[in-house]
Amino acid sequence: MRTKFLVLLVSAIFTVSIPASAHHSFSAVFDANMPVEVSGTVTEVEWMNPHAWIYVDVESESGETVNWAFELGSPNGLIRRGWTRKSVQVGDEISVAGYKARDGSNRGNIKSIVLANGTELTGNSSRK
Repeated sequence: MRTKFLVLLVSAIFTVSIPASAHHSFSAVFDANMPVEVSGTVTEVEWMNPHAWIYVDVESESGETVNWAFELGSPNGLIRRGWTRKSVQVGDEISVAGYKARDGSNRGNIKSIVLANGTELTGNSSRK
């Protein structure tokens, strides 16, 4: 009995002490009234749940290189839309259309991507 209580107590403490990775709604983070279109070079691709991410180096109007982070849908949703892990690779030149983060950072939610060969992929956006 003591062992069960101790295991339960430790489990409860462990569960409460680990911060949850909260999932969010589109409108909590991104603004549908702030469309963004950029072109640049892919620097990183994270193919993971709950959202895949693509990072793109973009040349700003002042000539600086700025890294943008773009959220996509889940890997499973992307696969259903024709994506594979090799659809977008580091070094690829892409154009991104999406929605900017509410906080004004260089972050966005992807509506679509156009690859250098003209192929368009939709981002399986969480925008409703």
